Amino acid sequence: MNMITTKDGTQIFYKDWGTGQPIVFHHGWPLSADDWDNQMLFFLAKGYRVIAHDRRGHGRSSQTALGNDMDTYAADVAELAAELDLRDAVHIGHSTGGGEVTRYVARHGKGRVKKAVLISAIPPVMLKSEKNPGGLAIEVFDGYRAALATNRAQLYLDIASGPFYGFNRPGAVISEGTVRNWWRQGMMGGANAHYDCIKAFSETDFTDDLKQIEVPVLVMHGSDDQVVPIADSAQLSVKLLKNGTLKVYDNYPHGMFTTHADVINADLLAFIRA
Repeated sequence: MNMITTKDGTQIFYKDWGTGQPIVFHHGWPLSADDWDNQMLFFLAKGYRVIAHDRRGHGRSSQTALGNDMDTYAADVAELAAELDLRDAVHIGHSTGGGEVTRYVARHGKGRVKKAVLISAIPPVMLKSEKNPGGLAIEVFDGYRAALATNRAQLYLDIASGPFYGFNRPGAVISEGTVRNWWRQGMMGGANAHYDCIKAFSETDFTDDLKQIEVPVLVMHGSDDQVVPIADSAQLSVKLLKNGTLKVYDNYPHGMFTTHADVINADLLAFIRA
């Protein structure tokens, strides 16, 4: 397997296929690089070099006890980009991966990043506070933590078969394979790292990162995202970006790049080629 070893000894698994301009995919919680298989095959066929990694504590990477925070996630990406000598890269992040992209591009991406895409992404900050009154209450994330500690397997099944893909909506056609693949990826990772990552994706404030980014950023979000509500994420992020564009998808769910891959892939390609 392709691995790099970071400065603190963590092994990071990655996929690296093809040649041409690099596109780097950043997965959501608690998943892995496998969540991007559709997009990687699509862009590989279009002549791009496609790269996706398993975040520390996730997938095939080390099940870390330390470093399960956004600063370290971004630093790991910086080490991977340096190891693979990635330049003029497009970084695409979903959900928690969108936060990872935001922090990486702002702090480490100068001279290496051409464009970025945030899909159903967590910035600016998810947690409700006096500064962020539209956010989600801490009890929501405490509930995730309690459920993970009690029965992680059931929590992941409930998320995948419910709000993540909008399978809980009236008339939704549930894809059993999609649910099982989500569950499989989640159970590959480390329970401790996934537990810690809940704090990372809910409490990290990316406001300053968004303001610092110079490159073009496409912000893509579904209007029916039940996991990261659009009003407190994409609609705020685009106002903080210097060169941001918001594209809203009517009634699309959080995992829209899976449920509506044909639409999302076409829009990604248009943005990258522009």
